[in-house]
Amino acid sequence: MSRLSFTNLPVAPEVDPHALSVGMVHLGIGAFHRAHQAVVTERAAVATGDTRWGITGVSQRSATVRDQLAPQDGLYSVLERGLAEPSIQVIGSIRDVLTAPDDPEAVVARIADPAVSVVTLTVTEKGYRAAGTGLDLNDPEIQADLAGRPPRTVVGQLAAAIARRPEPLTIVSCDNLVANGPFLRKLVGEYFEALGKVPEVFEATRFPASMVDRIVPATTEADRAEAARLLGVRDEAVVVAEPFLQWVIEDDFAGARPAWERGGAVLTRDVAPWEQAKLRMLNASHSMLAYLGALRGYETIAEAVRDEELARLAQQLMTDDVVPTLSPPDGLDLAAYGETVLERFANPALKHRTRQVAMDGSVKLPVRMLGTVRDRLTAGAEPRTITLAVAAWMVYVRQTPDLDDPQAPRLKSAIANLPTTSPPPAALVDALLAVDSVFTPDLRDSTVFRDLLVDHVAALTTHP
Repeated sequence: MSRLSFTNLPVAPEVDPHALSVGMVHLGIGAFHRAHQAVVTERAAVATGDTRWGITGVSQRSATVRDQLAPQDGLYSVLERGLAEPSIQVIGSIRDVLTAPDDPEAVVARIADPAVSVVTLTVTEKGYRAAGTGLDLNDPEIQADLAGRPPRTVVGQLAAAIARRPEPLTIVSCDNLVANGPFLRKLVGEYFEALGKVPEVFEATRFPASMVDRIVPATTEADRAEAARLLGVRDEAVVVAEPFLQWVIEDDFAGARPAWERGGAVLTRDVAPWEQAKLRMLNASHSMLAYLGALRGYETIAEAVRDEELARLAQQLMTDDVVPTLSPPDGLDLAAYGETVLERFANPALKHRTRQVAMDGSVKLPVRMLGTVRDRLTAGAEPRTITLAVAAWMVYVRQTPDLDDPQAPRLKSAIANLPTTSPPPAALVDALLAVDSVFTPDLRDSTVFRDLLVDHVAALTTHP
């Protein structure tokens, strides 16, 4: 079967990819970006006819995406799986892909190109190389960038490019971090301060906050076969997604930008209420189902949410613990939103693996769960259900030999002296509460929180 390309296009695109010039760079060109920001950007181009917003994607690690897209002229498809029959769309907004380890200088040069006015990022929480609320200046990769090598960290790449530019950029973080735009601005500012020079253009560079939402599971061979059946050509770069897509962006830009609102995004003065609802309801319940589901042997989130007890606990987490901490944005019914979340998780077509969602727990917990715990404790309430989710993470850390987490060595070291079989629940809780890069002193010193954790860990180690 022929491979997807300009010469093997099953349907002519509404915007000719040949006509697109690169005006946007995306750092972290994984499946999520290709199923989300690239789709919205293409929809905006279709709606407006504006051809300035072709995308240069940057892979921070492997050359896999570049090698998939290059033989296909940058084209790929998004296979939507919902309750109805699957549908597919070819996307052409990504015009080239750079691989940072192969040519870090080319990445900086592209961001510094005057034709580029917007940079977006999906590099996951650990890609920011933060420690607490600031840049981790002890990180060896940050130190190497500061020492003058062609930068290989995201913060280093952005700083080097900003310093070369005569005009400011707009840099849009799309990762699940609280106030992600202002946070990234702080990290880049601290990097410049460590260099000893803050360029004047940095003051005019904008870092709007944003919130993104779409479930994008890993692509399987069965998905590639389905895409080939629907397209009539083979697509090695197909990505899978649910029909739902949401992007809320703070309306704060330094210059020209795609008309994302014409592609389905929401532009707003304040992203925070949307962000809090998503992080604390959707992301927290997603993580809870991942840990509890993995402990029960479920392979996917859909399997976990079909477990009536786990579905009830996820609902309780949202209604009992999270909703009392939120101020909903206009137009968002939190109760209805919570029901929609569980319906989306139950979509059997999206085989989102529990182990995939359980990755990077040490950086996810503080932004997804611990803020809710802190707010409920401050209000004098017992955050019982969300503390169960934290306890499930603790048990998962202990029971997972090949833990996929940027702090895995530290977490494993913290529990290394515990008995290998059936450690006392209080000992496991105290060992992990002592990891100060995850738990702040107020939580570590809370008797209510600790006692709840011990009770839950004891129950989980007896009956997961």
